[in-house]
Amino acid sequence: MLDEIVQTRRDTKAAKRLLKRLLKRHGRPPQRMITDKLGSYAAARRQIIPAVEHRSHKGLNNRAENSHLPLRKRERMMQGFRSAGGLQRFTSVFSAMRNLFVPLRSHRSALATHLHRLQALAAWEAAAGVLA
Repeated sequence: MLDEIVQTRRDTKAAKRLLKRLLKRHGRPPQRMITDKLGSYAAARRQIIPAVEHRSHKGLNNRAENSHLPLRKRERMMQGFRSAGGLQRFTSVFSAMRNLFVPLRSHRSALATHLHRLQALAAWEAAAGVLA
């Protein structure tokens, strides 16, 4: 999961804001961009990163959409948020932590998964020690 941004509209202006935010965070444009069939993503891509291949197909976006499921589950448990700002603050931290702690889906042994989680916990403790 690259990023989640809370927005009230899904127009070209919002899509441009999302693309600029992603480019700023990652520093370089992607090789290809996979989105749903909403036209505003294509319009924003043509204006900001025209050289990037854009794919929009019903099945191609499943991996990106499924990565949002833990967030949606957590959101249901909390019975919503008081404001869009609170939701955005939560999603930015939650997504980053989930990417750190949950290993990629692959054929890994239990030992490899355990070692990954130990490394993630060490990184978390180091970050928490810096903040404290």
